[in-house]
Amino acid sequence: MNRPSLPRRAILAGAILAVLVPGLAAHAQQAPATDAKDGTVYLSPLVNSADDVDPTTEPAATSVIGRDAIDVFGGYNLDDVLRSTAGTYTRDSPQNPGIGVNIRGLEGSGRVVMRLDGVRQNFRFTGHEAQGFTYVDPALLAGIDVSRGGASGTGSSGALAGSVNFRTLGVDDVLGDKTAGGYIALNYGSNHAGFAPSGAAGARFGDWALVGAVSKRSPDDYENADGQTVPYTGQDLVSGLIKLEYRPSEVHRLTVGAVSYDNDFTANSYTQNVDSKTYTVGYAYAPGNDAVDLRANLYRNDVTMTYDASPTLPNGGSAVGRTIEDTGTGFDIANTSRFGEHVATTYGVEYFRDDIDAVNSAAVPDRGVNPSGESSIGGVFADTTLRWGMADLIVGLRYDRFTLEGDGSVRANNPIGLPAGPYTVDRSDGAFNPKVTFALNPTEWLQPFVSWSKTFRPPTVSETFTGGNHPTGTGSPGQSFFPNPFLDPETSRGWELGANVHADDLFTANDSLRFKLVFFDNEVEDYIVASFVGADTGLPGTHFANVAGKSKVKGAELEGGYDAGFVFASLSYTHTDSDLPSQVNGFGAQSYVPDDVLSATLGARVLDRKLAFGTRYYRVSRSYVGEVNVPASQSPYEPGYGLVDLFANWTFNDAFELRGNVSNLTDKAYTPALSTPAGGTDIETGRGRTWSLTAKLRF
Repeated sequence: MNRPSLPRRAILAGAILAVLVPGLAAHAQQAPATDAKDGTVYLSPLVNSADDVDPTTEPAATSVIGRDAIDVFGGYNLDDVLRSTAGTYTRDSPQNPGIGVNIRGLEGSGRVVMRLDGVRQNFRFTGHEAQGFTYVDPALLAGIDVSRGGASGTGSSGALAGSVNFRTLGVDDVLGDKTAGGYIALNYGSNHAGFAPSGAAGARFGDWALVGAVSKRSPDDYENADGQTVPYTGQDLVSGLIKLEYRPSEVHRLTVGAVSYDNDFTANSYTQNVDSKTYTVGYAYAPGNDAVDLRANLYRNDVTMTYDASPTLPNGGSAVGRTIEDTGTGFDIANTSRFGEHVATTYGVEYFRDDIDAVNSAAVPDRGVNPSGESSIGGVFADTTLRWGMADLIVGLRYDRFTLEGDGSVRANNPIGLPAGPYTVDRSDGAFNPKVTFALNPTEWLQPFVSWSKTFRPPTVSETFTGGNHPTGTGSPGQSFFPNPFLDPETSRGWELGANVHADDLFTANDSLRFKLVFFDNEVEDYIVASFVGADTGLPGTHFANVAGKSKVKGAELEGGYDAGFVFASLSYTHTDSDLPSQVNGFGAQSYVPDDVLSATLGARVLDRKLAFGTRYYRVSRSYVGEVNVPASQSPYEPGYGLVDLFANWTFNDAFELRGNVSNLTDKAYTPALSTPAGGTDIETGRGRTWSLTAKLRF
């Protein structure tokens, strides 16, 4: 590559200042690279998945979180990593270990499609939460792929705001180039985190390869910075995976995988167990011609949540024996064909079905809020890139169709006008969802782009069929929660205007600058929230309902980094302006993210770059919670806060690595924005100062 000219240097130097100077004064994200040429970003030279790509080569709002960033910042809580990614947030539930991803202020009920190894994680329950969790052990992750806004490829059916795919360890992540090997890692953390061992091993046998991994951790309740114990924040987690791969040639690849997650914890006033199992079969066929590059996947997911006795409610609580099981089955097939140098198209089909079986209480199984039912979502799609000169036109179109099936019973004078008695719903509907992107490549390092897209999200089983009361014994059945089979799908239409910068050899040999800037402007129609109908109407009751009109969500996202090998820095900043309707906490939860989120990392590598160390600063502005969630005399805003972390990673040789970090260095008392309160207390729920040390031995 030629060295950059002076005009290019001047422009890129300004870009570096724009990315780095605010970060040195304030904030950061996941971090940078030992080898800038491959476009991936490393905190330290760890084995990374071959699936990681440079998001600044794509004219879309995408991010990739690598294994090293997860190890350093997400070992206890994946929320810390996702919240430091542009345009991405989470509902932080200190008692429930599930992950509820928020993109651009939209979360829950499938608005963000969460996947594990490409398999949809549609487990939901109605309560004081985000109505959608993915249960995954950070120790088993190879990376996280984030796609914000509209998309037209695999995994995008019914995604209103975007998608997140949690990729677990595969053959190459464990073995690298070795025939046999693996690692053993032992982590110890303060603040009642305790020991957390994990390990992986595998081998190649000719055309076959087999790897497995296991992880165990049992942290106790942690303390906040005031020295107060945050109740019921412990868990007892055992997880594991096994992956089999068959590659008879460069043309064919067959993969089979299974991931297991079993966790005991206390949340929503009850001791619970979540047992999640995900099974995948994948086939790829790439004969090396322009017509065929085929990928096909078949999968199944089974998540079961079981309630045991409550540690606080009389007689163990009336919901003892509650069981919610979601069994999901699906497939996807996609092929890419190329027509000369100027046209490439990816087209395919996907389908996923959920069968939900809910028993709300052992004492009164026919009562309670969480319903049983079946739902499915599927679609056909095509995404065509037309390339001519420095211009790219990407035209995507998908047709998605959903079904909802279920039944129940309602009392007379219900707020949605259903006849009294039993009812049955068997409903289906569909929509065309296009996306158009225009990108320019005037230089090898700059790519501006603009896109418009339409997305939709169908109502869920929970929103459509919810009913009954909180189980309260064996008396006569009442009803204060009601179904709504008349819900319309939510629809989003929006623009994105952005630019990618990716330059190498800028100031020193092998240095790297990467950043992405995106402005977004979306209108959401028929947004679904909980509707509380008062007794004064004569038809009291709570149900989900569409909000009339359109709601706007707009903002800006910036993330990027600079890496010169001996020094690195990165920055993530998000500004969000939302006028979505307020959601009452208690039947679902509000999803307003802070107006401004800024995160920055600064670090260095010494001793032949075997020792990497640095600091991360994370800050959020005040965050709106909605007037409906506070008394009239109280401000509807939660205060902002700033946190400082330290980290270090020492790779002694190819076999041994030592990693340490300190989170919340200043021991600041705070409650994470967009979080669920710890039941029965109003103390600050942010984790106090915590240090951890990990020793990792490769063999």
